[in-house]
Amino acid sequence: MKKNLLLFLFAILLIPASIRAQEVQKITIQDAIEIALENNYALKQAKNNLNLAEESIFSEYADFLPSVSSSLSGSRTSGQQFIFDRFSEGLDPFVNITSQSLSGRISANMNIFNGFNNILTLRASEESKVSREESLQRAQESVIFNTASRYLQVLLDKELLEIAKENLVTSQKQLEQINAQVEVGSRPAVDKYNQEATVANDELAVTQRENSLALNRILLIRQLQIDPLGNYEFVVPDVSDASEYSLVAYELEYLINDALKYRSDIRSEEADINALEYQLLLSKSSLLPTISASYGVSSRYSDQYSLAGQDVSFSDQFFDQQVNKSLGLSFSLPLFNNWNRMYNIQASQVQLKNARLSLDNTKLQVVQEVTQAYNDYSSYAKQLEASEKSLVASEKAFETQQERYNVGASTLIELSQAQANYASAKSNYTQAIYNLIFQEKLVDYYLGKLTGEDIKF
Repeated sequence: MKKNLLLFLFAILLIPASIRAQEVQKITIQDAIEIALENNYALKQAKNNLNLAEESIFSEYADFLPSVSSSLSGSRTSGQQFIFDRFSEGLDPFVNITSQSLSGRISANMNIFNGFNNILTLRASEESKVSREESLQRAQESVIFNTASRYLQVLLDKELLEIAKENLVTSQKQLEQINAQVEVGSRPAVDKYNQEATVANDELAVTQRENSLALNRILLIRQLQIDPLGNYEFVVPDVSDASEYSLVAYELEYLINDALKYRSDIRSEEADINALEYQLLLSKSSLLPTISASYGVSSRYSDQYSLAGQDVSFSDQFFDQQVNKSLGLSFSLPLFNNWNRMYNIQASQVQLKNARLSLDNTKLQVVQEVTQAYNDYSSYAKQLEASEKSLVASEKAFETQQERYNVGASTLIELSQAQANYASAKSNYTQAIYNLIFQEKLVDYYLGKLTGEDIKF
């Protein structure tokens, strides 16, 4: 009875899981971008680095405050001690005594001048925070772009698979028609064999498209960092009509200027350079003198302490008679530190030079990326126009060859070639649309203007 009950409960727990496994989760491109931004580990790391930079700034502000420390110690001592009164009385002056004592101290130290160390460190930390913010922004743009790219590739694979399947259906229908004509003797048997080879090749094309779709689907799921065993349907928007797609009138000079102005990676490196400039000043400040002030209060208690031969209580000793106060001012001038400070200055200068060289190289790379993206966009726009014309012409050619073949005015080779040209034209047209959409997003990415809200078709 108990065993059956356990099995029943186990089955109840499994039923919802099996139901959920059959559910299809529909994901649009906007959904995919939101999921990727939420799950991406690199973004989480960038956010953690930004939080650490914010904590660093808070710590630098706290350095302007004095440092306060306290200590409390107690001891118990046993051993012989020399008692002068016993010696004067002719008694043995050495007596075994056990004594107990307690001491405490509170002190505060404050930098009055330390070569502007605190100010420079705070400014460097603020620039580091700006750099982390810009790095986070660029990381978000990369996630959006990579997600959109993977999504577009899956959509393109779906479209190409549908085209391959339609081409296969057409080939199979032609094979049925040719078989009927061969049986009545109106067509030679070789047409049948040639068409069977065409069908087999079209079946192979469908299989290859299915494999490509499966692979890119896995890559998209990996990009989203969701359960790879889940059942997902990636929604295909209607992008088949190129006449509804409006071309963007780009101007290369404005694109380059915008990229140099808005790119987060450039602004991040500029903030790093500012931080290194403060670090250089910080290294030079080590040559300056430092001035600090201190204040302390200490007290102690001992059971051997007496006043006029009378024992003194703990409260009278610790809070009154043995309280000491101190106030200090110190001045320190560095003279020689084994050349370490000069080396640190030189190292900071080299780091600053390298950072500036890196920024120049990044700007040059940005110019190259934007120029290439602009040229590719222009090329894809022309390809779309040409592929649209080719599609219309190849469709009419295929229909004409189909009619001529049906009346015996054309050969199977001519019909097969027309069908292949039509299928190729449809694939080229579909790829041209997606390539142009992808290239537009790539331009936005290289300009540093890509956000999750502007991924539209």
